[in-house]
Amino acid sequence: MKKLLIFIFALLFSAGACAAPVEPGQPLPKLSLQDQRDQPWRVEDNTRLVLFSSGRKASNLVQDVLASQPKDFLATRQAAYLADMSRMPGFITRNIALPTLRDKPFSVGVVLDEKLLADWPRQTDAVTLISLQDGKVTAVAYATTEAQVRAALGLGQ
Repeated sequence: MKKLLIFIFALLFSAGACAAPVEPGQPLPKLSLQDQRDQPWRVEDNTRLVLFSSGRKASNLVQDVLASQPKDFLATRQAAYLADMSRMPGFITRNIALPTLRDKPFSVGVVLDEKLLADWPRQTDAVTLISLQDGKVTAVAYATTEAQVRAALGLGQ
C-alpha cells in the first residue's frame, strides 16, 4: 500500500511539473537559464515579445537584425531572445557558436537540453515570435525574413 501511495504521489507530482503549452491564453513557462556568457538569464515579468530560434537560419535572422542595435535594445523593446542550441553538436556549440555569441552586445538565453523546449512552437527556418501580456501568451507567429523580425521589434525598414 505504501508503495502504491508513493507511486500515485510521484505520478501526480510529475504531471503537475510539466510545463503548460506555449499557446495563447497560457502563461509562458518559467525558464531558469544562462546566457552565452554563463550569466543568469530569464524572461522578465515586463517582457512583451520573446524571439525564439531553434535553428541556424532563424538564429542568423535575429542576429542580423540585432547586430546594429545598441546593447540595451532588447530591454527597451521589452523583448528577449532565446536560442535552442540543443541539436547542435557539442564541439560546434562550445568552440564556435558560443564564442561567437559572446562577442554580441545582446543577451541570448541558451538552451542546451533538447527536452526543455521540445514542445515549444517552431517552424523550420523561422523565428518564433511569442507575444506576451502580463506573463501570458497572447499570440504566436513566425518570421522568415529580416523585415518580419524588424517589424515585430517595431523597427522600420
